[in-house]
Amino acid sequence: MKKALVAAAAVVALPVMAHAQSPTPGFYGGVEGGVSWLLNTTIAGQSVSPVTGWAAGGKFGYDFIGPRVEIEGVYHENTTNGGNFPGQAIQGKIGQAAVLANILYDFNAGGVIVPFIGAGAGVGFVDAELPLRSTQFAYQGILGVGWNATQNLRFDLSGRYFGTTNPQFAGSSWSNNSFAVMLGVSFKFGGAPEVAPPAPPPVAAPSFMVFFDWDRSNLSAQALNTIKQAADAYKTKGSARITATGHTDTSGPPNYNMALSLRRANAVKDALVRDGVPATAISVVGKGESDLLVPTGDGVREPQNRRVVIVLQ
Repeated sequence: MKKALVAAAAVVALPVMAHAQSPTPGFYGGVEGGVSWLLNTTIAGQSVSPVTGWAAGGKFGYDFIGPRVEIEGVYHENTTNGGNFPGQAIQGKIGQAAVLANILYDFNAGGVIVPFIGAGAGVGFVDAELPLRSTQFAYQGILGVGWNATQNLRFDLSGRYFGTTNPQFAGSSWSNNSFAVMLGVSFKFGGAPEVAPPAPPPVAAPSFMVFFDWDRSNLSAQALNTIKQAADAYKTKGSARITATGHTDTSGPPNYNMALSLRRANAVKDALVRDGVPATAISVVGKGESDLLVPTGDGVREPQNRRVVIVLQ
C-alpha cells in the first residue's frame, strides 16, 4: 500500500510542461479502472482481511480550465480471507457501488502534464445482509496527474481514498475504507478545429508582422527573414525607435495568453539585436488576446492572431 501511494505522489511531482494542449472549456466523459485495497476490518466480531480487488467506473463532467466538476459512478469489489457468514451477501467478497459528485482542480490547466486534486461525496451501496445492499453516505479524496494527448483526449492516473459511513451487519456496524489506484481516459466534446495558417497579410512599411505556431514563441525561417527586413529598415533610417507588440489568439486562459504574447515579443527583440539593432532602441509590449487581427469568439485557434507587429517610429 505504502509503495503504491509513494508511486502516485511521485507521478504528481513530475515537472510541469509549459506547452498547452486543451485550453477550451467544455463537457467531457470518460471511463476508468484499477486496483482496490480494502482496509482490514472486523465484521460481527470476526476479523476480515480483504484481498487486493478491482475498481471500475465512468464519469461525466464539465472542465472550466482549472476547476472541474463531474458526476462519477464507480464499483469496488474485494474478496476476503476471513469471516464465515452463511447465507449473507458479504460471504467471500465485499462489493460496493457508489455515485459521487466530484470537485477537482487542475494546477496546469492549459498544459500537457496536469497535476490535480479533488474530493467527492455521494451515496454508496455496500454488501450487507441479503437481499438488499446497505445504503450509506460515501466520500473520497483524489490525487493524480493527467496527460492531454490532444485537445480533446486526456489520460489520468489517480490515487483515491474512498470510504462510507459504517454499514450494519448482523446487528453491528463495521468500518468501510479503501484505497485505489485508477487509470482513466476521457474525451472532451467539441473544441475548435485547427486552421491551416494562411499567407501573411500585407503590412504597409514601416511596419512588419511575423506569425507563430499555436502556443509557440519560436521563430520560423519566414519570421527570421521578416525580422531581418525590419532590422535593415532601421539601419536605413539611421535613427529610429522600434516597438515589438506580441499577440495571441483566444485559445487559452487570458493570463496565460498575456505571458505568451510577451515571450513572442521578446523573441523578436532578441532576433533584432542579433541583426544589429541596439537593444536600447527596442520596446516590447504584450497584449495577449485583447487586440485581435481577426475577430473571433473565445477558445478559437486563429493563426493570424498569433503574431508580433514590428513598428519603426
